[in-house]
Amino acid sequence: MDHHATTPVDPRVLEAMLPYFSEHFGNASSKAHAFGHRAGDAVDEARRQVAALVGARPREIVFTSGATESDNLALKGVMHAYREKGDHLVVATTEHKAVLDPATRLEREGFRVSRVAVDAHGRVAPEALAAAMDEGTVLVSVMLCNNEVGTVQDLPALAEVVRGRGALLHCDASQGLGYVPFDVADVDLASFNAHKLYGPKGVGALYVRRTPRVQLVAEQDGGGQEHGLRAGTLNVPGIVGFGAAAELQRAEGAAEAERLRTLRDALFARIGALEAVHLNGPPLDGPRHPGNLNVSFAGVDGQGLLLALTQEVAVSSGSACSSASTEPSYVLRAMGLDTDWAASSIRFGLGRGNDRDQVERVADHVVATVNRLRENSPLWQRRGQAIDW
Repeated sequence: MDHHATTPVDPRVLEAMLPYFSEHFGNASSKAHAFGHRAGDAVDEARRQVAALVGARPREIVFTSGATESDNLALKGVMHAYREKGDHLVVATTEHKAVLDPATRLEREGFRVSRVAVDAHGRVAPEALAAAMDEGTVLVSVMLCNNEVGTVQDLPALAEVVRGRGALLHCDASQGLGYVPFDVADVDLASFNAHKLYGPKGVGALYVRRTPRVQLVAEQDGGGQEHGLRAGTLNVPGIVGFGAAAELQRAEGAAEAERLRTLRDALFARIGALEAVHLNGPPLDGPRHPGNLNVSFAGVDGQGLLLALTQEVAVSSGSACSSASTEPSYVLRAMGLDTDWAASSIRFGLGRGNDRDQVERVADHVVATVNRLRENSPLWQRRGQAIDW
């Protein structure tokens, strides 16, 4: 139940990829023979499939190695391209590190960076965004769906603010794509990856609006592939897999979202019956990823709970990219959650492979484990009593 970190490759996706490892092994940039033509045609079809999922035109899709590269290309490429127009970048405090770290790098280069706060549910208010912008603002980056608490941002409302100021809007849409509403008409740039869609790791894409055209400075030089924006031999099998995964998500995502929402709600109904459990993020019937459940358990250390659960259940305390840190989630802290609650949080990410039987087994195991840990916690046993430290 950690599908927000990654997903298994769908067998149908793998089947589409396999011929391009051996039989159709050509370089998509080789224009002089049939091997290259076959690979190039496969890339074109995948580009069409990814574009169809997000409402883009195929020529607006630039293939990359993943959403992290796409985020870097979007932020750095735009800020470097529009340096004469302005020097100000705005990001939300709850963005993925793939956005926050490039923002910090740009700050070291002399650009100004503002980090706009979110509310208790993790949402960026349009008025807060407007207050963070100024005449020099070039780009705003706000994610579609938070990878820790599942918060879905109101992109149309934020886009109205950004465009009213003459700036560009980038969205890291790698989480929740196909499960929550998204259309590139609301943004100027958007980052995606395949491995959150039951596709392969190591492949992603960046949407770059063409009309009116968004300018980017390429951050990687070489053979001039991908409209000159991303040099390097194309990962044809991975791109084919991305396209197949996008096609499946477009066909099945809405129905799967309803199934996941039902399972997620059933899981919380069981776990939420415990004493002193806090739901982090929006209400379950609010703007939230249908497979996301992030909860905190009073009197329990989150890392200790993870270790106790690990033999039976795969869950996490937050982003996989931040899992080496023992500090409480920066996302939860940015939402105003106090340190104790943030340190006792667990993230469940439900996916295609989960069913009702698994939900019941996981709920039973979590409830039993939390109760056992609390029985051994002096602080939990003395809750409500004054403690002489």
